[in-house]
Amino acid sequence: MPKQKTHRGASKRFKRSKSGKLFHHMSNYFHKNIKKRPKAKRQARQGKELTGGQAKMIKKMIGD
Repeated sequence: MPKQKTHRGASKRFKRSKSGKLFHHMSNYFHKNIKKRPKAKRQARQGKELTGGQAKMIKKMIGD
């Protein structure tokens, strides 16, 4: 049976930490930043963790 290919779109959007957690960047960060409060912009810079069924599906797509 052939190896499963990595889903290129998923590999660009999601990153794994060394401990195996999956992270993604928050949407709407680069758009209309003037209106956003500083706290929201600060929090959007950090990666958000994926959990549950979504994390399981993405791990399968990026080859884990």
